[in-house]
Amino acid sequence: MRVMLDACVLYPTVMREVLLGCAQQGLFEARWSERILEEWARAAGKLGPAQEVWARGEIATLAAKFPKASVRYAAELEQRYWLPDAADIHVLTAAVVGSCDGILTMNAKDFPKNLLGDEALLRWDPDGFALLLLADAPEQVRGVANTVLAEANRLSEQPWTMRALMKKARMPRLGKALEASG
Repeated sequence: MRVMLDACVLYPTVMREVLLGCAQQGLFEARWSERILEEWARAAGKLGPAQEVWARGEIATLAAKFPKASVRYAAELEQRYWLPDAADIHVLTAAVVGSCDGILTMNAKDFPKNLLGDEALLRWDPDGFALLLLADAPEQVRGVANTVLAEANRLSEQPWTMRALMKKARMPRLGKALEASG
């Protein structure tokens, strides 16, 4: 299954690490465009120049880890599509060009299911998508989540629980499910 990742699911670190960890496990094929990655870098830059530099380093690392993930297309293709927020048309265009099955985003209102359905695309939120992956591959998702939790605890001054970390990462249902099954 190919999934276009919107910038809003790449920018929060824990969310990105969980989702891309699952992609590295072969649970889905991650896709993005250069414009999506640029949105991530610019959003990080709002927290300061050092954050943008860090984001650009992360982006370079992703390019190496996922060499087939970047979708390129001619800008004029965007004229074929319409969304309530014109600034998101590039995500839809990249999803169509990239032969994706759906778009992973936090912005449900900007990607109405009926409009995506016209292009044979689904829309998932990260928490719900991760739950689907957990149902299909519980050991692999649990392994990814445990790795992310271990790294968060290594970097933090105070320890995290799985549920608290996933809640902070805007994936509370995943945290609850992992805690309940663990």
